Amino acid sequence: MPAASPRGTYLLIADALRKEIREGRIKKALPSESQLMREHGVARTTVRRALDVLQKEGLIFSEPGVGRIVGDGAERRSLVERLTDLITQRGLVVGDAMPSEAKLCEEFGVSRTALRAALSTLEGQGLLEAVHGKGRFVRALPRPAATS
Repeated sequence: MPAASPRGTYLLIADALRKEIREGRIKKALPSESQLMREHGVARTTVRRALDVLQKEGLIFSEPGVGRIVGDGAERRSLVERLTDLITQRGLVVGDAMPSEAKLCEEFGVSRTALRAALSTLEGQGLLEAVHGKGRFVRALPRPAATS
């Protein structure tokens, strides 16, 4: 980068990467952080902030052992977040039953093991309650997401 930007150097880097992705010059894997540091003449933290912006937009995601790659449009939020959204979107209230594990596995395309781990997390957060032989019920409503 030739000079400091009043907009934020990391935002300029994010814009440049976004443009390269949209124009098809970056199709799968993004350059490494080291390559981006050299290319833009900035510190690693600046590159990471730029990559974080793109990741929050869902344009890229981190693949362990591979690096950051261009998103394929698939849902990348955690199953816990998606289940929390399900409570809100379906208008469930305290005392309502959650759909069965089988239905949730089918709807979210996950294994029963992954679903049970997410449901357990929601139980730990106090949002759900498991009743043996009956299913899971909404115990409390999720807090609205903070808007920034």
